[in-house]
Formats: sequence, C-alpha cells, structure tokens
Amino acid sequence: MCLSYQVFALLWVLCATRLVCGAGTVVGDTNVVQKDAEFDVTYNDTVTSENQTIYAFNHTISRNKTEGVRVSVDVLQKKFESPILFVIRQKQAVMSFQVPLILRGLYQRKYPYKHVARTLCQPPTRAASETQYFFVDVSTLSGQGTNFLLRVSRVESFTLQTDKKFTFTASPSQPQFFKYVFPDGVDTVIVKVNSDMSFPCSVMSVQDIQCPVYDLDNNVAFIGMYQTMTKKGAITVQRKDFPSNSFYVVVVVKTEDEACGGPLRFYPLQPDELIDAGNRTKVLDVVVSPAIDSEKYVMGMLFCLGIFLSFYLLTLLVACIENKSFLKCSLFVELLTMLKKPFFPSPPSERSLDSVARSRQESLSSVEEDEYDTLDDIDSDKNIVRTKKYLCVSDLARKDKRILSKKYQIYFWNIATIAVFYALPVIQLVITYQTVVNVTGNQDICYYNFLCAHPLGALSAFNNILSNLGYVMLGFLFLLIVLKRDIVHKRALVRNDVNALECGIPKHFGLYYAMGTALMMEGLLSACYHVCPNYTNFQFDTSFMYMIAGLCMLKLYQKRHPDINASAYTAYACLAAVIFFSVLGVVFGKGNMAFWIVFSVIHILATLLLSTQLYYMGRWRLDTGVLRRIVYVIYTDCIRQCSGPMYIDRMVLLVMGNIVNWSLAAYGLIQRPNDFASYLLAIAICNLLLYFAFYIIMKLRSGERIKCLPLVCILFTAVVWGFALYFFFQGLSTWQKTPAESREHNRDCILLSFFDDHDIWHFLSSIAMFGSFLVLLTMDDDLDTVQRDKIYVF
Repeated sequence: MCLSYQVFALLWVLCATRLVCGAGTVVGDTNVVQKDAEFDVTYNDTVTSENQTIYAFNHTISRNKTEGVRVSVDVLQKKFESPILFVIRQKQAVMSFQVPLILRGLYQRKYPYKHVARTLCQPPTRAASETQYFFVDVSTLSGQGTNFLLRVSRVESFTLQTDKKFTFTASPSQPQFFKYVFPDGVDTVIVKVNSDMSFPCSVMSVQDIQCPVYDLDNNVAFIGMYQTMTKKGAITVQRKDFPSNSFYVVVVVKTEDEACGGPLRFYPLQPDELIDAGNRTKVLDVVVSPAIDSEKYVMGMLFCLGIFLSFYLLTLLVACIENKSFLKCSLFVELLTMLKKPFFPSPPSERSLDSVARSRQESLSSVEEDEYDTLDDIDSDKNIVRTKKYLCVSDLARKDKRILSKKYQIYFWNIATIAVFYALPVIQLVITYQTVVNVTGNQDICYYNFLCAHPLGALSAFNNILSNLGYVMLGFLFLLIVLKRDIVHKRALVRNDVNALECGIPKHFGLYYAMGTALMMEGLLSACYHVCPNYTNFQFDTSFMYMIAGLCMLKLYQKRHPDINASAYTAYACLAAVIFFSVLGVVFGKGNMAFWIVFSVIHILATLLLSTQLYYMGRWRLDTGVLRRIVYVIYTDCIRQCSGPMYIDRMVLLVMGNIVNWSLAAYGLIQRPNDFASYLLAIAICNLLLYFAFYIIMKLRSGERIKCLPLVCILFTAVVWGFALYFFFQGLSTWQKTPAESREHNRDCILLSFFDDHDIWHFLSSIAMFGSFLVLLTMDDDLDTVQRDKIYVF
C-alpha cells in the first residue's frame, strides 16, 4: 500500500470525523455515517467513495487487568477497483491497514490477503477502572460498492501466565501478540514457542510495552529481539531490559519460507502480478517459564572450577608419591650409577662430540643448527647412517643436545607469538558480534542452543563460554608438569647422571610446551567462538585443534627421530596452509565440485610426498630427476626381481596411512560435506590415531613395556574420549542449516539446569586431551634406564 495514499485517507477520515453530527452527515459528495457498535458482533456492510462508515466502540479497562481487543476484517468480493482502508483510532494510538493486505516477499513478489485480523495495542491507564473509546473508520476510493465483514472481539488469555501453555493460530495477515508481566521474585524468563509444523516459516519477537506493536512480516524486525523459527523458538528475557516489568510476545508468519530453509517460489511473470500465497495458517503454542536464578550460576561456576581443580590436587598427590619413592631409592640409584660407569664408558666419538660442543659453547654466544654438522667424520655421510635397515635411537640422536633443545624451544615461542596475534583480533571481532546482536536484537546471527543459553552481562550464552575453562586450566597444569620434568632433567644433566646423558628417549620439552600452550589457546578461542557461534567464525574453534593434532604427531615422530624432525618454521607453515584451506573450504567448498577436485588432488599428493619423506628418512630429493629414479626403482625392485621393502615396519604404517587418506579424499570428493572444517579436522585426527596406534603396537612388538601410570592414562583417556564423542555428536545446533532449522536441534539443559550436551563435550574433551598429552609425556618412561643403542626406531 502506498504511504501517501494511507496518509491522505487517514487525514480525510479524521477531518470527516470532526464534522460528524448525530448519526451521519454529508461532507461534500461523501456521506459519513457513525454507528455505535458492540463486541462479538459481525457487521456486514458496504463501502464506496461516497458512503463511508465509522464504528464506535467502548470498553472498560482496569489498571490490574489487561484485556486484548482484536479486529477482524473480511472482503467478500473477488475483484474491486481500490482497496478498503481501515483506520482504528484509540486514545493514544492509531492503527491502519488496507484490505486486501499486500505483503511483499523476495524479488518484489506481492501476496494479497483478503482476511486480516489485528490485535490492538493496549494503552496503559493510571485509574483503577476507566472506560475508553476507539473508532474503526472504513473508507475507500472505489466508486463501486465493496462488501466487507467487520468483527471486534475480546482476546481470551491475552496475558500469559507463568508455566501455562497457550495454543493459538497465526498467518501472515493475522499475527498474534500477547502480554507477559514479570511476577515478583523472577528476574529472567524463557519464552518458548513451539509448533508441530515446520512450515510456514514464522518469526517470534519480544517487544517492549509501547504502541505501535510491530506485528507484520515487513516490520517485526524494527524493535526488540526476534528470531525465525520452524518448530522451535526460544528467547531469554531479563527484567532489567524492560522498565515496565512486562513485554509483548509477538508471533508473525512470514509470507515466504526461504528464510527458514524452505523452497523459494517462482518468479512473477509480470512486475505487478499478485501471487496467491495459499493456506499459510500455522498452529503454535507459547509458554513462559522462569529461568535459573543466581544460585544456579554460582553452582555451575563452582562445579566447573571444582572438576578441574581436582586434577591439580590429583597431580600434586601423584607428585608427592613419586618424590617419596624417589627419596627411598635415591641411594640405590647413586650406587647403581657408580657401578655402571666403569662398565659402560662413553664411546670416543661421543666424548669427542661433547668436547667439541663444550668448546663451541664457550666461543659462540649463539649457534644455529645448520651452521655445522655434528656427525663424526667417520659417519659424515648421513645416507649411511639413516638408511640402515635397523635403526636405533642413538643413530638419530647424534646432534648437539644444546642445538636441538634450542631448535625445539622455537616451537613454544612461535606458538606463543601466533597465539597473541591470532587471539587479539578474534576477541575484538566476537565482541563486535555480541554488540551487534544486543543492539539489533537479531538472534539469527548466532547459533546458540536457545533452550539452554544463560546470559550474564552482555554475553548471551555464558554457560557455553564457562565450560571452556577446562582447556585453559588443564593446559596450564600440563605446562607445570612439563616444567617440573624439565627442571628434574636439567638437574640430572648438571650432575652428569648417566641415565640422563646416555639412556632413554632424548628429552626435548619444547614441543610439550607448545602443546600445553595450544590447549590453553583452544579453550580461549573456543570461548570466543561460543560468544556468537556461526559459520564465519567457526575457524576460531578449529584452528588450534589443527595445531594440537599436528604438534602431537610431530612429538610422536620426534621421540625416536630427534635429529630429523621438522623445524618449527616448516611445521607452522604447513599448519598455516591447513588453516588456509579450511577457510577456503568454508567459504567456497559448499557444493563446489572444482574446489573438491583441487583439494583432493593436493591431499593425495601431500600424502605421497610425506610418505616418501618418512620412508627414506629425508634422504631423497624432489628435483627434475625424481621421475627417472622412480621408474628405476620400479624396474629393479618390481620387474627385474621382486623384492620386498627394505623397511617393512615403516612400509606397513605408510600403506595404512595412504589407504586412510585416499579413502578420506574419495569420500570428500563424492559426498562433498558441507562442514569442511570438521572434515579437515577428521583427516588430522584419523592420521594422529593411526600413528599413535602404530607407535603403541611397535613399542610392544619391540619388547618394550608400558608402565602403570601411562597405562592408566591410556585406559582412562580412551573411556573419556568415548563419552566425549557421544555428547559431541548430539548436535544441539548447526550452522550448516538456517538459524530456524538449527533451532530444531535445540534441547534443554541436562546438568545442574545450567550445562547442555555441548558443555559436557567441552568438559570431557578437555580432560581427554589432557590425558592424551600425559600419555605422550609418560609412555616411554620405561626406557629411562635403557641404552639408546638398544632402543629401536619405528
């Protein structure tokens, strides 16, 4: 309806009303008639440009009781020249609408509605009881008579009662709204609207008590909080946001279903063509329930702190037990060390290596790994050492310990730098997101579990943020454990302990520090993501998961390959490439066949290159002659004579790894999953689990054993991971769908009326990651007294 037409008609009716005397009067060529009207009576009348009617109603309202009034209009004729304009004049508000009501959809599609029903805004009254009048003015510019039906009725249950469900119907031209008043002692409530029908798409809104009420598809987003919905909708409302201690619950059915993930209607053949919307009536029910009180918040926070502080106490208890045992056997260890020295002297090459390192330490203030090669002259050709059929740790732990320690410390300092530069803009962005949500009221921006989203201050879902505390606390605890081991190892080196110098897996703690830092950052960034979860910031939640998976694989490899492990710069560059592809996949990967082909090819090529690197221990070159060498190897080992692989164990691992990765690449290419970030994370986790399982199997196959503490950690971690994954796959929301469709997965809180399934996933996964780190840290403790030339490399 044209705004100028509406304003003109409204002014004309108001002027005509002031000239009415008695039952009616003639103004110019127009006959204006005023009629006293009653509630719950249907008036069948005709209006023309020369004959217009004013219906006068009166009703008694009281300060302690709010009674809704609803105006329903039907136009009986199928064709008419001009629409009928209805103007409802109240004491402090004016409402107007035309019939047929024209509502617009996407691409300027127009949908006419001949049946219109609107609830009147209820002006407040200060008197205990007051009689108020309102008038319904009916006019048209059509010269032909247009027949209409008018009915004004009182709305039963206009004021919603706490915890009492109310069922109603709504359509695009017949929106509904109800009033709710906060009872004493209740500061926060949850408004839940449900329906058995997914479509038509609808919008629920919470608005302040003021006139006009925005209850049409084209204006419901003007004020208040609102969200689209199919079957479920929920908005948490706080008393502090509504000075009148009351609010309106508005439900509007949209003209089209595209916003809720429904099909998009055809394009109109002509620009001004009217499209029949069909039956878009929806049955819904609304219930308003009190939210949790401050005691639940305190209980939730104490529960969260208590769980993770208990790990600090348990760690302290284990440390005390270990120290007590250590004090009892320290004399025995010293005696054993004295007895072992004469029988196990250091080889000349090792002693010369130590003397070279000490002399260089005195002369150089800073030494880089690539400045010189620490292999002895007799074994200067790395191809001889690293391509032996059976390798021991001593073969791959020949470089200067100080140089390697410095090399692996770079992992920690690099990830700390990355964390700072990554986290600061992330925090700024999510604060902006939350501000936009709070200012606009658009709750479709963030994919919360609205049935269990507890606000605190400006945060809309504090429980989802709080549950990430475990990553930070347990990551910091892991750093403390690593620091303690680092200090003990350095003290052993200072006193020239034989076990520390010549036995066990070489101790390099830089990667452990990086893993602990990554776990803490995962908690911080996951909390940032849950400030306003959506597809544009999902990478915040996954970036350091990729980091953790990559660092864990590097640490597993470093244990028995300390001399040839990747540098921090190479490792983080590869992880940056992974995150880059993650962003590309989220933005361009949905249904894009070209992207999936390119990614699958890169995935397979990267797998082959890494397999070659691992199989030959880095002793190969990627140059123009690589194809010639591949053909030669195939000819000599497969055609001229059939010989098995030289490194059988490595070949078994790499064949299994290639099968897994090729299968994942084929799955991605065929299925093209919408959640590319999770798909990429699944690739990383599958490779990590495969390598970890291979490491454990080979460790046991080599005659090594697993001590009690790491065995308990393995079993405990496996059980916790199982429960964690169960809660992860509950799927309380998903940004792969529209916000309305995502809300269909929302569920109520299940723990302390404060935490939902995803919060429990945060609890359990942080514990499981901490346990996994402990396994990596302690699984080779049985080798601390075994000579390195007796520890096999696999």
